Amino acid sequence: MAPKYKLTYINRKGIAEYVRYLLAYLGEDFEDVRLDYDKWKSGSLKHTTPFGRIPYLEVDGKVLTQTIAIARYLGKEAGLGGRNNWEDMQIDIMADTIVDLRTPITLFMFDADEKAKKIKRDAYVNEMLPFYMKKLDAVVKENEGYLANKKLSWADFVFASFIEFVNDNCDIPDPVTEYPHLKKLQQTVFSLPQIKKWRTDRPHTHH
Repeated sequence: MAPKYKLTYINRKGIAEYVRYLLAYLGEDFEDVRLDYDKWKSGSLKHTTPFGRIPYLEVDGKVLTQTIAIARYLGKEAGLGGRNNWEDMQIDIMADTIVDLRTPITLFMFDADEKAKKIKRDAYVNEMLPFYMKKLDAVVKENEGYLANKKLSWADFVFASFIEFVNDNCDIPDPVTEYPHLKKLQQTVFSLPQIKKWRTDRPHTHH
């Protein structure tokens, strides 16, 4: 009997979207619980969550936290892990690199000081993002269209979701446009039948 999955997050794509992608890729129905953002922000719901953070995934009622750990688990369930510890490590390196690249966005997204926010955003868009994107594009070229091991892995789903995150929150042209190998990788993920269906059917949100 297939596991019963329940994902809890706010009504956004955000850092939960690659978990949703992997659940969709698995072909499993899952309960997609979307909390009200204002209620979550106020703190009234935080005491009900593990460590006061979301998203979290319940598998047959057992709670899993930390999105990269969840993605790794679901990726292996879907056959998107490595064939050995070395290959798993290559995937982990790419996933953690994307986390490094994503984290600064949240630092300026929620900065109430508009001047400081602009300084952080401009530094990210003009310096950090191009630096990483150029290197990642070279990695994908070397790996024949993927981030690791020359084959589709769960890290590729994390990357495709990350680009959506950038487009939703940085107010810039699609960053993969100038990087053909990264653009093709995102298209590869989005062209998967399960992902294509999820992106068509999912609730519409601005973030």
